[in-house]
Amino acid sequence: MNLPKPIAQDAETVTLRRSDYEALIERLEDSSDIAALDNLEARLRADEKKALQNYLPAELVERLIAGENPVRIWREHRGLSARALAETAGLTPSYVSEIETGRKPGSLNAMAKIARALGVSLEDLIRPSN
Repeated sequence: MNLPKPIAQDAETVTLRRSDYEALIERLEDSSDIAALDNLEARLRADEKKALQNYLPAELVERLIAGENPVRIWREHRGLSARALAETAGLTPSYVSEIETGRKPGSLNAMAKIARALGVSLEDLIRPSN
C-alpha cells in the first residue's frame, strides 16, 4: 500500500494533496463496507433466518415504493394479523386498521407502540413526504 506523503505538517496538522486525501477517504469507506459485509456474512452463517428478519424481500419493497402503508407491509412480513398487532401494541384493531388504510395518520405514541410490537424503528413506519 502506498502511503501518501504529507506536503506539510506540524504537531497538530498534516497537509495532503487532495488526491491523496480522497484516496484515503475511499479506502476508509471500502474498509467500512467490507467490515459490514463480513458482519452480515457471519450473522447469516450463525442464523440466516434471524439475520434476514429486518430485511424486506423485493416484492414488499416494491409495494412500499408503490405507496402501500409501511405498517401493513411490516405486519405481513412479521406474519401478524391486524388483530394480533393491535393486541401486542395495546391498541384497538379498528385504530390499527385506520392507520393501515390511511384514514388516520396514527399518533406518535401509537406509531411508537406499533414499531415496538413489530420490532422495527419508528422511521421504518413513516412514509416519505413528496
